Amino acid sequence: MTTTAAPPTATPADKPEPVGGTTAAPAAAPAKPPTPPRVKALQRFALSITVFNIVGHLFLGFEQSPITPILALLGSYATALLMEWVDSRAHDRVPEFVGGTRNLITFLLPAHIAGLACAMLLWGNESIWPYLFAVTAANASKYVIRLRENGRLRHMLNPSNAGIALTLVVFPWVGIAPPYHFTNNISDTLDWLLPLAVLGAGTMLNAGLTKKIPLIMAWVLGFAAQAFLRWLFLDHSLVGALLPMTGFAFILFTNYMITDPGTTPRSRRGQVIFGLTAAGIYSILVLAEVSFGLFFALVITCILRGLILLFSPARRESNRLAAQAAATAGTTATAGSAAGAPAPVAEPAKTVAGPPK
Repeated sequence: MTTTAAPPTATPADKPEPVGGTTAAPAAAPAKPPTPPRVKALQRFALSITVFNIVGHLFLGFEQSPITPILALLGSYATALLMEWVDSRAHDRVPEFVGGTRNLITFLLPAHIAGLACAMLLWGNESIWPYLFAVTAANASKYVIRLRENGRLRHMLNPSNAGIALTLVVFPWVGIAPPYHFTNNISDTLDWLLPLAVLGAGTMLNAGLTKKIPLIMAWVLGFAAQAFLRWLFLDHSLVGALLPMTGFAFILFTNYMITDPGTTPRSRRGQVIFGLTAAGIYSILVLAEVSFGLFFALVITCILRGLILLFSPARRESNRLAAQAAATAGTTATAGSAAGAPAPVAEPAKTVAGPPK
């Protein structure tokens, strides 16, 4: 009877030790990528305007119906998703909201801001249609008016402001919420504390994330300068010309509207020129007796900036270099695939902080 010897079993002493006599530590989990400043700014803007709308309807005495911001939000979400889906199909790319809940929420932040801004600043009496028109126009402006910059299409108009301005033109009977709208049910000390709180929060947000303090300073000083010049040369009332700066709407416009990172310059010089230009155009609109000049002045300033970028040699050169880099990457990937080697994975393009509101 033949027997088969069992193979020897390895003892702990027989097992090879790792190099250096130490056990290798398990690979650490990949670090979570930091949130881009642009997304942080959008998150803060969205949180601020949400809290302000809730407090406004519950305590401050907002004049619109409580259903207005809800319907405006739903309309803004729907139009933003629809337009992004259509644009992605037209350009053969993946929609930005695809990739999980986090991507969806981040994509909807600008639509959230636009919906609440239009619902809060417009006054459409009992009709809901002006608000729905405004949020549709706000989201459409991001796809209709845009330029290619560094190889990517970027919108030129502040979405919320564009939607509000177009609504004021299309619906002449629609106006801006009255000045008392923001402090209707408060008095005494709160009349001062609430604007100061909103001003402080907006200033910290712009100083820490959007980096738009030069633009704010240029806009405020330019606004005061045009009021002084109108008083000096045109015999306008100095107090009347400066009075809009004391309103709650001016604070909101200055800290949360004109500072949109996606549609304003990044350089300090460009921000100063942008702020002064907006103040100058506002003065011209006042002389032309145009109502709601703040919103129209910002639209015109953004259009002028877009025209300058359109004919800018620097923009054309950056687009040429971006196209050249993309073509080189595509050629390298094709050559690697043909040789049997795996194609290099392209790193995601870095997005410059840029609105969303």
